[in-house]
Amino acid sequence: MTELKRTPLFEVYKDHGAKTIDFGGWDLPVQFSSIKEEHEAVRTKAGLFDVSHMGEIEVKGKDSLPYLQKMMTNDVSKLKDGGAQYTAMCYENGGTVDDLLVYKKADEDYLLVVNASNIEKDFDWLTSKVTEEVTVTNVSDSIAQLAIQGPLAEESLQKLTSTDLSQIKFFKFNENVEINGIPALVSRTGYTGEDGFEIYCASEDAVELWNAILKDENVIPCGLGARDTLRFEANLALYGQELSKDITPLEAGIGFAVKVNKEEDFFGKEVLKDQKENGVPRKLVGIEMIDKGIPRHGYEVFVGEEQIGEVTTGTQSPTLKKNIGLALLNKEFTELETEVEVQVRKKRLKAKVVKTPFYQRPKN
Repeated sequence: MTELKRTPLFEVYKDHGAKTIDFGGWDLPVQFSSIKEEHEAVRTKAGLFDVSHMGEIEVKGKDSLPYLQKMMTNDVSKLKDGGAQYTAMCYENGGTVDDLLVYKKADEDYLLVVNASNIEKDFDWLTSKVTEEVTVTNVSDSIAQLAIQGPLAEESLQKLTSTDLSQIKFFKFNENVEINGIPALVSRTGYTGEDGFEIYCASEDAVELWNAILKDENVIPCGLGARDTLRFEANLALYGQELSKDITPLEAGIGFAVKVNKEEDFFGKEVLKDQKENGVPRKLVGIEMIDKGIPRHGYEVFVGEEQIGEVTTGTQSPTLKKNIGLALLNKEFTELETEVEVQVRKKRLKAKVVKTPFYQRPKN
C-alpha cells in the first residue's frame, strides 16, 4: 500500500481533534469538530482550511501568454497584473483535464493553482504541449495554502497585517503581504460561496501562520467535509464529480470560463464551439428530493424506465435543511420543476429539478 501524502500542517491537526481520511492519496482532515458546526461557522463567522494539498505550477518566459491561450479555455489576455481568473483545460474532444485558477504576476510570470488529485496529470499535459519559449515548473512542494472563509474573514485576518485587505478586490491578489511577519501572496478567492482569502506561503511557514490565524475566537479550523457541503450549496464544481475527462465545461455549467470567440485556438475549441452554438447533450442541474432520501454521488436518475443521467453530488444541505443534489441529465429533462426519480439503493424516489445555486450569500 502506498503511503499517504501529508501537508506541512499534518502534525498540528491532532491539536484540534481532527479526524483524517484518504482524500485522493492525501491524509487530510474531514472534520475537526463536526461538519455541521464548521459549515455554520463559515456561513456566519469564519473558518480556516488547510488546502496545501492543492498544486501550484509556474509558467514563465516571453511566450507565456500565447502558450496559456492555447492551453486554457478562458481568455488569459484579459488578465491584468494582480488578477486571478477561473478557467478550464480541455482535451481535444472537449473533455476536461482540470479546472483551475490562473494568477498573473507580470507579463511573463503566471501561477496556476490546480486540483490536488490532478497535479502530476496536469503537469504532464502542460509540459507535453510546450512548443513556445516558456518554462513550466511544478512548485507544489514548496508552497502551502490556507483559506480563511466567511463574513468575518477580512476582519480576522486584518488584525495580523498592515496591508489594507479591503483593497484586495474579488479575484485580485497582492503578493507582498506580511501576515504575522510571514510573507504571503493573498488573493480574494475561495471555494465556499462566502467572502474570504486564499493565502500562499512557504511550506515551512504554514504551521506558524495557521496558529496565528486561529488565535482569533471568531475563526475555527475546518475540514474537507464542510468544504464540500459549502462549495456544493454554492454550485461550485468539483473535479471528479461535476467535471471529468468525459464531461465538458459547458455540460458542467461553467461555460462562462469558455471563450470560444477568442482568436487563438485552444484544445477542445471546435467541440466546445459546437456545444455553445447548438446546445449541450447533457446539462448539470439542481435536484430537490420530494420523497424522503438523500441523492448521493453516482446514483442513477430516471424518468419512467429511461435512465436520463446520474447524481454528481448530493447531501442534506446544512443551510437549507433539504435533501438536494447536482445531477448531469439529458437536456430534454432539465426544465425547472421537471419530476424525476432517483435510484436510492433498491427504491426509486421522487425528486424535481430546481434552480441553482442553492445558496447565495446575502448582499451587504
